Amino acid sequence: MISIIICSANQAELSKVSENIRNTVGIPHEIIAIDNRIARRGICEVYNEGAKRARFDLVCFMHEDVEIRTGNWGSVVAEIFERDPEMGIVGVAGGGYKSLSPSGWYQLEFHSEERSYQNVLQGYKFNEKDEIHAYHNPRNERLSRVVCVDGLWFCTRREIAVRFPFDSKVLTAFHGYDLDFCLSVFPHYKIVVTYDVLMTHASEGNFNKQWLDQILKLHKKWSYALPLTTSEMTESEIYFTEKRSFKKLVEQMMRWNYSYWQIQTMLWHSAKTKQMSTHVVFKGFLHLLKLHLHILPFPDEQRA
Repeated sequence: MISIIICSANQAELSKVSENIRNTVGIPHEIIAIDNRIARRGICEVYNEGAKRARFDLVCFMHEDVEIRTGNWGSVVAEIFERDPEMGIVGVAGGGYKSLSPSGWYQLEFHSEERSYQNVLQGYKFNEKDEIHAYHNPRNERLSRVVCVDGLWFCTRREIAVRFPFDSKVLTAFHGYDLDFCLSVFPHYKIVVTYDVLMTHASEGNFNKQWLDQILKLHKKWSYALPLTTSEMTESEIYFTEKRSFKKLVEQMMRWNYSYWQIQTMLWHSAKTKQMSTHVVFKGFLHLLKLHLHILPFPDEQRA
C-alpha cells in the first residue's frame, strides 16, 4: 500500500495524473493532492503536510505533469523496499556525484558515466525539442546507488519522510527540496535509481536565476558535507571536477548580475567543506577576482 502525495497547481493536470495513477499503480493506494493554486506555499511545506496525512507505510512524492507508463509499478516499488530494510529513497533519475560547487543533482562538469542514472521519457516545455528517452544505465543494473534523485518522482518510507522533514524554513519556493531531502537521508539509508518504472515527464525544469537562488541557500546549509559520491573517484578527479564547476558557476552568476559580494559569499560558504581541501575554493576566488579586475577576458561577452 502506498500514499501518493502531489502538490497541485493545475486541476486539469491533477485529474489526468490521478486517473493515470489509478490505472497503473496496481496496489491499494491513496492520492493526497494538496491544492496549492491560491496559497502558493513552498513545496517543502506542502510535502510535509502530505507526509503527516499519509496512512500507508510507503509514500511517493510526484509532480502532476507526469504520466506513468509501467503497469503495477506500486508492486515494483514495494518489493524494492521489502527486500532491503536499508532502502531509503527510490527514484527514476539521479546523480552519483553531488558537487561542493552549487548545482542540481546532475553535475554537467563531471565528465564520467557516473554523472547520471535515469530512465525517463523527457518532454520539453521551455525548449522547442522533441521528447527523448533519457536512459542511462552504465552498469546494466536493476538498481543504481546514487547520492540524490530528481524530484519529478520518488518514493520513500513514511517514517523516513517524517524523521527527515523537508526544510520549509530554508527552501521556501519550489526548488532544491529533492536535494535537501536526499542529503538528509544519504548518511542513514540507501538511495537508488530504478530502471523498472518508466514515466513521461512533460517539463525539463527551468534552471534560471530563481532556481539558483534556492540552490545557493541549499549549499549554505550543506557545504560542510560536500562533495559526496557513490562511485570510486580519485582526489585529483574530484579536484578538477570542482575547479571546473566553480569557474563556470562564477561566470554564470556574473552573467545573471549577482554582485561581487554575493559571489564571494557563495565561495565562503563552500569553504566550510570537511570533505576536501579548500584550495579549490581559493581557485574560485582567484577566478572571480581576475574577471572582476578584467585581468581575464569574460568568456561570454553577451552578459545580461
